Amino acid sequence: MKPSFISLFVVFALIWTLFSGKGLAQNQSFSPQQLLDMADYYTDKNNYDTALFYYSQLTNMSVKNADIELQKIAAKAFNRSAILYYDFSDYRTAYEFYIKALLLCEKSNYVAYMPRIYLNIGNIYFRFNKFDIAKSYYANALKLSQDSISIVAILNNLGSTELRNNNLDSAFYFLNKALYISKQHGDAFLPNVLDNLASYYQKVGQHDLALYYFRSALEETKKNGQIEMEAACLANLGRLFFEKNRIDSALFYIGLSNAIAEKNNFLRILADNYLTLSEIEKSKGNKTKALDFFEKYANLKDSVFNVDKFSDITQLQRLYEISKTNEQIERLAMEQEIKKRTIFYQKIVLIVLALICSVLLLLFFQKRKLDTAYETLVEKNLEIIDFQENFTEKYKKSGLTDGMQDELLDKILVIMEDTSIVCDTEFSVEKLAELVNSNQKYVSQVINSALKKNFRSFLNNYRIREAQRLFSNQETTKYTIESVAVMVGYKSRNSFCNVFKEVTGVTPNFYLKSIQALKTIQTHN
Repeated sequence: MKPSFISLFVVFALIWTLFSGKGLAQNQSFSPQQLLDMADYYTDKNNYDTALFYYSQLTNMSVKNADIELQKIAAKAFNRSAILYYDFSDYRTAYEFYIKALLLCEKSNYVAYMPRIYLNIGNIYFRFNKFDIAKSYYANALKLSQDSISIVAILNNLGSTELRNNNLDSAFYFLNKALYISKQHGDAFLPNVLDNLASYYQKVGQHDLALYYFRSALEETKKNGQIEMEAACLANLGRLFFEKNRIDSALFYIGLSNAIAEKNNFLRILADNYLTLSEIEKSKGNKTKALDFFEKYANLKDSVFNVDKFSDITQLQRLYEISKTNEQIERLAMEQEIKKRTIFYQKIVLIVLALICSVLLLLFFQKRKLDTAYETLVEKNLEIIDFQENFTEKYKKSGLTDGMQDELLDKILVIMEDTSIVCDTEFSVEKLAELVNSNQKYVSQVINSALKKNFRSFLNNYRIREAQRLFSNQETTKYTIESVAVMVGYKSRNSFCNVFKEVTGVTPNFYLKSIQALKTIQTHN
């Protein structure tokens, strides 16, 4: 592995922990991602004890209610720890960690990482010769896998499984497809693919091709520094030479394989090698040595692949399936609760909508009543106009001359009937007093005592009556509210509208529309 930022970080971290007085056991200063990077660094350096220590800092964390990113990091730590336990032939612990990694991936919806775990679980079943179960896990991994490296590994393992099941055509198909993709991308699984292709040719009796692919696989393992794979290739070469009855070559390669396996504690490879050595000694007639090697094989085989261990794995698988069932039940219960709440909220919404509709209907009917009342008010206003005109005419003809007040009132009423005067914007009580040859005090006194109004209200009544007359004209459409306001002596539309509503009880706009509606009805009748 080339020097990188991660390796520099690890060295710095170790120096810091040393001089700060904090041992490896205190890693609170490291983030989860930093712990994972350090564990991966030591794995690449084949320092597995230290790697497992850092992985354990993550696998021992409580991630039940942790955020998604921490769950993903923990899933990686469980998976990578499991790979190390698998290499140590501790398949029970490896399987347990794979299942925990898978559960975390499912919980955090980390689908992209799940193919690797399915592949690794399949490898454990493969080791116990449960090829059909292994194949189902490989198939699940292939469905979800997106990257070429994972696809090569899965195809290779599918080919190996089919090879063990003697489905030679399928095995050849998967292995050649894996070889094609592997050569295109130059990934690290090329030695495994070449080794399995060699086993295929060995099985079909083409020993020369088998020898070629075994040696090719061995060269690739040395390039990539894959020690376990190198030991496996050497063992396979020894077995091939044994089948070709080249005992010396077989013993040479088995010896090389055993040296690597013993040094690195590759128990599975050691067990297979002891079996091959037992068969070699048996073929040579050395029954004692053959029995000795077979006992070594049996002891290792029993410790690595005993029935109890597979029983533990089966139990873990059963627990995983139970947890999955419980999750499904919880999810269904949650969905049911969501449906109940949704129905409840829908009912509330319907009730609120019904109330709103009721209020809107009530407002609508109230508006209709109010409009009817306004229309009645307009009609009354029209009647009042007729009455006022008749009353004024009658009052003028009555010839009231009794007293100075009646005479002054008569003059005032005569002036007020002249719209050209009262609708002048400059018309005032002073102007009125001048026109009736009196003074402002007497004019105001007569209006207040005789009519019970002040001059402003008195003037507004005459102006608004003139506005009503203009609105009632047959050619009403030629007048706008603004133009009528100016014609009856108001300088702004707002002041006119305010006074009009004060006098009549309705707005000019409503009054005008009501007049037009009445005319339309009269026209149709």
